[in-house]
Amino acid sequence: MNAEYVVLVERSETGFGAYLPDLPGCVAVGETREETVQLIREAIELHMEGLREAGEHIPPPTSTAESVVVHIAI
Repeated sequence: MNAEYVVLVERSETGFGAYLPDLPGCVAVGETREETVQLIREAIELHMEGLREAGEHIPPPTSTAESVVVHIAI
């Protein structure tokens, strides 16, 4: 089964971090955006495997994301 989750990727002083609103505690950090996305993909798979092994419910994807353009007066 495939599911599509919103992953938030943020830049930090030392690289990037990623997390999912729908999977609390599932996070990843890396030096590059590409590395971080790969690591969060692996973290999601491990997180879900742990949920299944514990007999817990896998939360369905419910979050959505929008980019909003705003005018900033200078």
